Amino acid sequence: MTIVGPITPGQVSFFLGLFPVISAWIYAEYLEYKKNSLASKAHSDVGLVEIGNGTVKEDDRAVLLEGGSLQSASPKARSPTSSLSPIFKFLMMDETFLIENRLTLRAISEFGVLLAYYYICDRTDVFASSKKNYNRDLFLFLYFLLIIVSAITSFKIHHDKSPFSGKSILYLNRHQTEEWKGWMQVLFLMYHYFAATEIYNAIRIFIAAYVWMTGFGNFSYYYVRKDFSLARFAQMMWRLNFVVFFCCVVLNNSYTLYYICPMHTLFTLMVYGALGILNKYNEKGSVIALKIAACFLVVILVWEVPGVFELLWSPFTFFLGYTDPAKPNLPRLHEWHFRSGLDRYIWIIGMIYAYYHPTVERWMEKIEETEVKRRVSIKMAVAIIALTVGFFWFEYIYKLDKISYNKYHPYTSWIPITVYICLRNVTQSFRSYSLTLFAWLGKITLETYISQFHIWLRSAVPDGQPKLLLSLIPDYPMLNFMLTTSIYVAISYRLFDLTNVLKSAFVPTKDDKRLMQNLITAIVISSILYMLSFVFLRVPQMLV
Repeated sequence: MTIVGPITPGQVSFFLGLFPVISAWIYAEYLEYKKNSLASKAHSDVGLVEIGNGTVKEDDRAVLLEGGSLQSASPKARSPTSSLSPIFKFLMMDETFLIENRLTLRAISEFGVLLAYYYICDRTDVFASSKKNYNRDLFLFLYFLLIIVSAITSFKIHHDKSPFSGKSILYLNRHQTEEWKGWMQVLFLMYHYFAATEIYNAIRIFIAAYVWMTGFGNFSYYYVRKDFSLARFAQMMWRLNFVVFFCCVVLNNSYTLYYICPMHTLFTLMVYGALGILNKYNEKGSVIALKIAACFLVVILVWEVPGVFELLWSPFTFFLGYTDPAKPNLPRLHEWHFRSGLDRYIWIIGMIYAYYHPTVERWMEKIEETEVKRRVSIKMAVAIIALTVGFFWFEYIYKLDKISYNKYHPYTSWIPITVYICLRNVTQSFRSYSLTLFAWLGKITLETYISQFHIWLRSAVPDGQPKLLLSLIPDYPMLNFMLTTSIYVAISYRLFDLTNVLKSAFVPTKDDKRLMQNLITAIVISSILYMLSFVFLRVPQMLV
């Protein structure tokens, strides 16, 4: 097996930390199996005693432990390591601790194994590579086939109540936005897999729509829930960056290679900051207007005024800098400037739409209550206006070449998004149904976005763009597409689950003290592992 690229301290430290966890998990599974076996035997024995002597008292219940001894359920009978911190219990392989945290150890082990699979697929020659090949007929066939299958198997009508009006208006409901993310993500991924460069401009719109949802969703949450707690903030950061952080470590990639993650993180932070500052005044419309205006001014200052972007972000070059091996002469912040700049305004538009969401729902409620003739006329007028605006945008903006389109994109991406929202919500029936297959895919867009780089496509070098396809069945492109896609989607969904399981384990919802302890512990352990790995890599070089 040939390894592509250097072995880094980060990679070594990751696997140094993973091996003890896997060992502890296996031991925990053995202890759980032994405990259940002995408990079953004890239950049978106790049943016999109960027949002869009556019911066993509650205080005399016991649990069989290793060696066949009994430990009372009384609080007095505690493990000698019960007062130690979790990390010391782990290092001492405390049996009670391992059994209690068996599922967490399993999740960490599984996560580590999946990342090892990423590494094998993308950084070794264990599996072959193949070239991308675009055929418009095949591309459209596969996409529309998926739509037909989804419509046949997963069409669903929803009757959820609006949190604002209490009625089934369902304007921009969760099912709809998840479905929206899902069908866009499929096209986005197919664009990468088949190198469908002719739909580049459409992909830019899809990414803008994701960023729009970042502004819309975060504003809706913070404005309604008023939850600016440290725990909520930590959960959001975990969701956005947990998987990508370890991908950067294990694959030796820059954060900005996965540009969607830093973009969403930045704009989430900006929404959090905008609403979090002086949040007790958020009920006043004038304050929200000032905050939204301030967001526009910040974006104009940073991205429109020459030199300000470089001045602001240059201290973070170590974090956000990126050099494409195919374009080594570009500035380190070029990619971050380009990616973040394309969608610099659309998150604010999402905030505005979220603020007026209850108002639009009330309008829709009144429309649904009007007489049929007037209701149909209003809806037809909305549809005709939306289609007309969409047509002119398509003719005069979308059809531009890639370079020209990118210049207009930051100022016009809200147009097709608004057109889609109008048409998707123009009638009650349109609003109430969704294709749940796409909605399911919409829930794992972050995982499918990150995973595509390494177990569906291949870059084969650190920080390289994925210009190759992973080939598990060489010379059979469609069979290979079927197999790699199945594995890729399954792993992405599993990563989604593991991210939530580990978030529940390490990011408590109402215990900031424990949250900070977990953070400090993670930093200390990471530092120790990194230093050990640095030594392991340097010692052989010194002995040569």
